[in-house]
Amino acid sequence: MMHIVTNTHISSRSWAVIVWVLTRTAFLLFVFEVVRFPGQYIANDVSSIYHGWYGVLRGGTFPLHDVTWQYPPGAALVVLSPGLLPFLGYSAAFFWLAFLADAVVLGVLLRDSAVRRSGRLAAVWVWVGGVTLLGPIVYARYDVMVTAVGVLALLRFPRRPRAAGLLAGFGAMLKVWPLLLLIGAPRGRSTRRSWLTAAATMAVLALAFHLAMPGSMSFLTFQRERGTEVESLGAMVFHLGRHLGWHGTVRMNYGSMEFLGPHVHLVSTAAMALSVLAFGWLLLWRLRARTFTVATPYDAAFAALLVFTTTSRVISPQYMVWLIGIGAVCVTLRESVMRRPVALVLAATLFTTLEFPVFFSDVVASDKLGVALLLVRNGLLVLASLSACRRLWAATVPRRAARGLPERGMPAARDDRTSVLTSTSR
Repeated sequence: MMHIVTNTHISSRSWAVIVWVLTRTAFLLFVFEVVRFPGQYIANDVSSIYHGWYGVLRGGTFPLHDVTWQYPPGAALVVLSPGLLPFLGYSAAFFWLAFLADAVVLGVLLRDSAVRRSGRLAAVWVWVGGVTLLGPIVYARYDVMVTAVGVLALLRFPRRPRAAGLLAGFGAMLKVWPLLLLIGAPRGRSTRRSWLTAAATMAVLALAFHLAMPGSMSFLTFQRERGTEVESLGAMVFHLGRHLGWHGTVRMNYGSMEFLGPHVHLVSTAAMALSVLAFGWLLLWRLRARTFTVATPYDAAFAALLVFTTTSRVISPQYMVWLIGIGAVCVTLRESVMRRPVALVLAATLFTTLEFPVFFSDVVASDKLGVALLLVRNGLLVLASLSACRRLWAATVPRRAARGLPERGMPAARDDRTSVLTSTSR
């Protein structure tokens, strides 16, 4: 009987790898333009924008006057990384490095102790299937590389909080969001170790870039001045408004297609206020949470990333790979309460690919098809965010603490794995 189970387990792993190889081969065919993916051209960012930055960065300075440079200084390492493969052209080298980052995530999920112990490959299939739904844009942006760092950080957290903090801090210098991965650190030594290590890593890298290359913090100005991008939640106001007499335009602005016209600044401000409220909720949750299970660091990271993505002024399609990667980490554990939000994110990923690149011209024109696709995609993200926050709160905040009453006794009994996590984090 054990022999049969083992063979089935190996067969499941093999199927996951086979599907990954087939779908990623298709991705490479698309980005190398052997086969054309339907809709908007997806590789321009690499061949034009990233390649242009590459030339500037190699000269020893950041793109000081390029408003499309809106990334922390560590992003320069990613933009320069194709130089490690000098025998390839810039775009080709970038695509292969993105492929490698994808393979790294697959590998660490397959080798994760929880996955190997249980024999459950749900996490692997979330990654394989979710990225497949998102399509070849995954290889045409650098977000998959940041996601690989984020996944490694989160999986290191239970036993090596300093390593997790170092990776999260490094990831934050690539694209900020990996810093959210530490929000669910259990109280005590784990929190101190991971947060202090992350802060130190960011400080050292920021200082190094400041001393080595001028303009390392210019991205802050360009990021602050961004408006409402056409795929964001706030953009729905103007998509619908165009059918009701709102007179505005859609133009390339600060690196993306944004709405320009009356009341856009107000909606952009409202989106930032919503993000601040989301941060306030996370802070409240952190103060009230008492029951930290082995899955809480994963679940909290996913919920935090999800709400900040949903409330952002910009929801570029490649952002979904962040959620797919961290959602896959959640599913490695049976104790996770994020299965339904992860499933909603996967559904939203399909509609993301439909709205960009397939029917992006309809989105820009606010045609009925484009608006419908955005309504469904953004609606799924809102539902996922609300579900994730509700489930995280219910799983970690005792009822008396939620009501602001003093607690009596200890929280509900934890299983053995939770006790181990709690004891090692003090």
